[in-house]
Amino acid sequence: MLWETKMNVNQVVEIRTRTMCYFGVGALQKVNDIADWMKKEGIDKVLICTDKIVYKVTGVWDVLEPVLKKRGIAYVMFDEVVPNPTVDGIDKAVKMAKELGAKAVIGIGGGSPIDTCKSCAVLLHPDNAKYNARDLYTFKFAAEKAVPIIAINTTHGTGTEVDRFAVASIPELEYKPALVSEAIYPTFAIDDPAIMTKLPANQTRYTAVDALNHVNEACTSLVTSPYVLMTGIETVRLISRYLPQAVAHPDDLTARYYLLYASMIAGICFDNGLLHFTHAMEHPLSAVKPDLPHGLGLAMLLPAVIKYTYPAVPEILAALYSPIVPGLQGVPGEAEKCAVGVEKWLFAVGVTEKLKDCGYTEADVDKLTKLAFGTPSLDVLLSMAPIKATEDVVRAIYRDSMQPLA
Repeated sequence: MLWETKMNVNQVVEIRTRTMCYFGVGALQKVNDIADWMKKEGIDKVLICTDKIVYKVTGVWDVLEPVLKKRGIAYVMFDEVVPNPTVDGIDKAVKMAKELGAKAVIGIGGGSPIDTCKSCAVLLHPDNAKYNARDLYTFKFAAEKAVPIIAINTTHGTGTEVDRFAVASIPELEYKPALVSEAIYPTFAIDDPAIMTKLPANQTRYTAVDALNHVNEACTSLVTSPYVLMTGIETVRLISRYLPQAVAHPDDLTARYYLLYASMIAGICFDNGLLHFTHAMEHPLSAVKPDLPHGLGLAMLLPAVIKYTYPAVPEILAALYSPIVPGLQGVPGEAEKCAVGVEKWLFAVGVTEKLKDCGYTEADVDKLTKLAFGTPSLDVLLSMAPIKATEDVVRAIYRDSMQPLA
């Protein structure tokens, strides 16, 4: 079984790492160095994006607020970020930031606050002053400039603290587009496992599954590379080993450390290899039902995505999932074995829901399929899949995700 045979040695790919990420237990104290840098750069006013709970319960604010006050850095806090953030929330935050005169943004939280932070950073740049968040997420202008971004990450799933992606929903259209821009790499990121010990069990599960999907897609996309696959293989190994431990023992800093490391390298992995089916198909799910956790939506789709893509890239998926589904040989005929094996593993770690459990029915399939192809930017993701992403294939994946494959 040689996954190397699936790499196109004549294809030039991009290997990306841009953000200065402070990683490890105690990394939160690096806000002192970051604040010193802001003062040196003349940044004396900032916007903070978070939700009403996370910045307090994680202990981040107990460290960050005194640091800002000591250096005379004024701030305005937008603490109304919701799961699956909306363009309306972004516009409200930008208005607050402009009234203060903010010159940088700090995101405290997981994907939703940090993605909100990234979106605000684009709209706060003077060259983009005439635009709003709907303009940004309907691609009315090129998001080529942003004010500096600092990401204080509180979950181990999204990888957004080290990548160039952000998402937001446009409620009236039921769109959840993805923004991709060089300008939204955070200048600094903090990944401190000690601030993640209070993650609820389900959030621990869902965020880890998000990272799993990042590498599943990046490693099998049309622009994958050996670098992408190596980070992907390590991501799956670490998640399979440390997710059960973190769920059983939330305060285990070693388990949190390696789940966070897996998430971070998975972010770099899909920053290079991009995404395809599960993310393009989950965005309609959570656009229609905004309360759906992103990682849960991905988990419900993943087994069926494996079932349909495995025959095109069996060597890669066998190498990727060997810690979860032992005995894979990397041949097309074991697609069902791998798909069912991953689903059983998801059930074993406590992610047991399928689409019907969350209120979706067969009657929703056509609408979801239409949104997958009609939402701006998602067609680009679908074009990266290892098989042709036709409407029939997308419908089949949604249908097979309604109930367990097994």
